[in-house]
Amino acid sequence: MSQTTNTILMIRPVNFRMNEETAVNNYFQEDLNLKKAEINAKAQEEFDAFVEKLRAFGVNVIVENDDISLDTPDSIFPNNWVSFHRNGNVVLYPMFAENRRRERREAILIRLEEEGFKIENIIDYTSAEEEGLYLEGTGSLLLDRINSKVYCALSARADEDLVIEFCEDFECTPVIFTANQSVEGKRLPIYHTNVMMCLAEQFAVICLDTIDDKKERKNVIKHLKEDGKEIIDISESQMHKFAGNMLQVQNDDGQRYLVMSKAAHESLTPKQVANIEKFCPIISSSLETIETCGGGSARCMMAEVFLPKS
Repeated sequence: MSQTTNTILMIRPVNFRMNEETAVNNYFQEDLNLKKAEINAKAQEEFDAFVEKLRAFGVNVIVENDDISLDTPDSIFPNNWVSFHRNGNVVLYPMFAENRRRERREAILIRLEEEGFKIENIIDYTSAEEEGLYLEGTGSLLLDRINSKVYCALSARADEDLVIEFCEDFECTPVIFTANQSVEGKRLPIYHTNVMMCLAEQFAVICLDTIDDKKERKNVIKHLKEDGKEIIDISESQMHKFAGNMLQVQNDDGQRYLVMSKAAHESLTPKQVANIEKFCPIISSSLETIETCGGGSARCMMAEVFLPKS
């Protein structure tokens, strides 16, 4: 059992822009004063450079192009609608924004089968959308695959009953809490767990200041410590530079890396960098346009493929 994979699915954008439907509760998004075509071109440049960098370190990246006819501005973040598991399960998730539901495409699953991966079973939670309930994949659910735990910050995009249903289906222990950020003087829920927390094999990067409830904060710390994870605490201002939105991956030789954006990397203190690099080197890439308009960063762009090979 491993926490990391050497294969990542990424979706190259064709219609990337600030998604008006997600901006209502993603407080990381900002509008750039540029034409849509310009924004998309910049996002494609950042995407291509990021993929090239990952491949240079020996990470297998499967790139699938977005479908222009679907008009899916957030397709660059596939980890929200699908997850791929070691036993051949593929999970489809209910999405908050209507225009994001169009990102779920069978063509992407067929592509993985063409790449030699085996899909045994599709577990589909998307009917929850009809009840106005959502759970946005590994944006909402941080899976500790080794210790069978799921960390989740509740929000409009992470319904507690669905989290518990997922944990029952996958025989995991839920570690549920609320994480808030300051928006115009108010404490409001952070839209996805994976912007305030990253779970690696031997450590966790987490913004503990976002968990306002002391009991909940203590519980999260207890779970991380009992599983032997070193806690690297980041500040809220570092979180806003996407320092929580990181993913540990490996290459074919089993070398681990922590992947993040350039902005996240530059926000870290020398001590935090040293703490991470005790465990693995850092790969970072500039994702400025994607972060500004999309309100997501490096981790959101990577859907981990744990499927068995056929």
